[in-house]
Amino acid sequence: MLKVSLLRYTQDAEKLVAAAAKLCYSSVGVDSIEEKLDDEKTRSFIEMLMELGHESPIEHVSFTFGVEGISRVLTHQLVRHRIGASYSQQSQRYVKLEQFDYIIPPSIEGVPEAKAMFIEAMEQDQKYYNQITDILYREHYERFIKDGHSDTKAKKDAEKMAIEDARYVFPNACETKIVFTMNARALFNFFEKRCCNRAQWEIRELATEMLRLVKEIAPSLFKYSGPSCINAPCPEGNMTCGKIKEVREKFKNL
Repeated sequence: MLKVSLLRYTQDAEKLVAAAAKLCYSSVGVDSIEEKLDDEKTRSFIEMLMELGHESPIEHVSFTFGVEGISRVLTHQLVRHRIGASYSQQSQRYVKLEQFDYIIPPSIEGVPEAKAMFIEAMEQDQKYYNQITDILYREHYERFIKDGHSDTKAKKDAEKMAIEDARYVFPNACETKIVFTMNARALFNFFEKRCCNRAQWEIRELATEMLRLVKEIAPSLFKYSGPSCINAPCPEGNMTCGKIKEVREKFKNL
């Protein structure tokens, strides 16, 4: 099951963005850019930035998320968002998966025959992973011992090399965990692309939950965030989902 945690974020994020914007549009010095920036003036500066499309000041704030209960299908999409983002993902090279968890798509979950086949495939993947790991471990261990390695080092290196190649049998459905940081401007772009109904279902669920979390911290900053269609006509043309009214209502009340 998807679990999203907001691990860290820039304190007083909206005030920092407003202060940076204030510096851009006034002769104030850096020592006094936060003076008289009460909540109302902070909101005013942010509204001005959104109207002007001046997004560089929002790059000064960032949000770090911890996510689990997701598939590698999702993370392969997630890490394409490289600008203003950093990622740390659980490694299958260093972490031996004695029993890997996996994500079942809703469309498969709802069809008993398909679900049974899917689970069988996952069980077979685990079985072959274990068998291949054992075979490779023995091969590497014997070679390391012959090369004069200590028993402790031979065992450690043999296991690492074994799981490094055995992991190739794991499917895209394999559950993974990831910690990543995005600045607010990167999040704007991420939400536009991934909150859209046409985005793949799993990353859409992640993006929507992330947006809900950051709105709690910086409501003015992310007031207009979400899929592109909540602020303008749908950009998908003939590929539109046709549900713009429902989408706008959903994100208005998120």
